[in-house]
Amino acid sequence: MRPSKTFALIPAAGMGKRMGASINKQYLHLGGMPIVARTIAVFENAAFIDAIYLVTPADEIPYCRTNVVEFCGFRKIADIIPGGKERQNSVANGLNAMRPHVGDNDVVLIHDGVRPFITHEIMRSSIERARIADGALVAVPAKDTVKIVRDGIVCSTPDRESVWQAQTPQTFRFGIIHQAHQAAERERFMGTDDASLVERHGGSISVVRGDYRNIKITTPEDLVLAEAFLATDRQE
Repeated sequence: MRPSKTFALIPAAGMGKRMGASINKQYLHLGGMPIVARTIAVFENAAFIDAIYLVTPADEIPYCRTNVVEFCGFRKIADIIPGGKERQNSVANGLNAMRPHVGDNDVVLIHDGVRPFITHEIMRSSIERARIADGALVAVPAKDTVKIVRDGIVCSTPDRESVWQAQTPQTFRFGIIHQAHQAAERERFMGTDDASLVERHGGSISVVRGDYRNIKITTPEDLVLAEAFLATDRQE
């Protein structure tokens, strides 16, 4: 049996409508580089990542290969895979493409293409947890009070101590997450994230403390905040 390997699956197939830009959000520049390139670079520079699989809209694959992968000289990109209608479909496409090359006990980190501030320390913690649990979820405690609302009326107020905000990466042994996605497809179930697909079949998901800087760049305000983070990093 070969030693277990570690892979990254980066879905970057979103259309970015909330950003209001003329190009998809993953290609907007952050400090002179496309956002998705900054995200890929974190995994490219991690010695413990063996290969990276990238998911983009099908018609953007040539653009992404030329203007992101080749332009930045990334060497760990094993494949660029066409995305699906929803994020869950895109991740499923990626997992299916990985299947011939990845073993059930290999670890896969599924990470949003527009979260460029993830750290190697959090990634390593996530990998370690995924090897002993059914999955690892990077998350941070909610800062604000959360309300459960139906039809514009507050129904309940969960104890804030028990409310965490999910981030990525979400990390799993490959066989577990691939089977969970296959089951979701068979049962026509759409989850809110990858961990929810494992949870619904009784899987145990371990929480890894994330970082409030690990933002998902979705709106113009997020991009302003990301530029501020980048400027601070350059000063240190």
